[in-house]
Amino acid sequence: MKRKLLGVIDATTYHEDLEDLLTHRSLAALPFAGRYRIIDFILSNMVNSGIRSVAIFPKMQYRSLMDHLGSGKNWDLNRKRDGLFFFPSSIIDADPHRVGSFELFAANMDYFYRSTQEYAIIANCYTVSNMNFRSLIEWHEQSGCDITEIHHKDGKPLEIYLIKTSLLIKLIETRHETGYTCMKDVVTDIQNEFNVCHYQYDGYAVMIDTIENYYSTSLKMLQSDVWKKLFIKEQPIFTKVKDEPPTKYLNGSSVRGAMIANGCLIHGTVENSIVSRGVKIGKGTVIKNCIIMQKCQIEENCYLDSVILDKDVKVEAGTHLTGTAHSPFVIRKGMKQGALMNS
Repeated sequence: MKRKLLGVIDATTYHEDLEDLLTHRSLAALPFAGRYRIIDFILSNMVNSGIRSVAIFPKMQYRSLMDHLGSGKNWDLNRKRDGLFFFPSSIIDADPHRVGSFELFAANMDYFYRSTQEYAIIANCYTVSNMNFRSLIEWHEQSGCDITEIHHKDGKPLEIYLIKTSLLIKLIETRHETGYTCMKDVVTDIQNEFNVCHYQYDGYAVMIDTIENYYSTSLKMLQSDVWKKLFIKEQPIFTKVKDEPPTKYLNGSSVRGAMIANGCLIHGTVENSIVSRGVKIGKGTVIKNCIIMQKCQIEENCYLDSVILDKDVKVEAGTHLTGTAHSPFVIRKGMKQGALMNS
């Protein structure tokens, strides 16, 4: 399709329920499925849809996000023309729950003025999906819409919008006169002057906004039928490439129904869990229904069930940690957990 699209990703969103995992990173940079970050999904969706200019609007704790994305090379966005753009927000009081703040966009109007793309996709950073926007724009034009909001098949809005770039610029410029602060204000105003349409997306899509659904969505990746809905050969999910040695499984180790990234050292038992890069699991240790992030160290004779360990956590020998499916036990990045701390 020759028609060009502009990609706009709002990475300012903050969900209080995810606080334990967001103390050192933005929501967009939250690890997922062993080797990905949440933003990889919407960014890959845009690239797979032919988008070659993507603007990301982060707010706080965006160092890890910038480190992950870099120049955009892994998404083929390190270009002389267009490419990947970062516009960190200087607006302190921007609402962290409203996607696509016009005030944030207004601080970087030159980007929109210089854009040659006819349409813009405005999206949140925390929807896990694999969708192609080519069919969306065709449907949008055939329906004569001014603004299209994508809804999941269950009727829930996914906070992803398609709009003409010229109309987006107009909405930003007239925000004080209209009182519209973001795209949601426009589409929910029954008296607005625009033809607002709802496009139904029938594929897999989950919005990560709580610890519970982050945990449950992550572990569902271990189900082959769910994995195949999200990771499609023709529409790959790109991420930062890291060269590490293969995982080493020592004598006595046991792994069943788990996802193990490279660079790990496994000496214990892992069941129904996701283990990220560079993790060490000691002899006699049992890991069940857990999410273990990068470079964690779990010493000998530990027992972890329904636990989320953020990056660089150390669990001392003999420690027992147990959570539930609705309330997993979470340990923040870089913390040390020992048997005496549990008593």
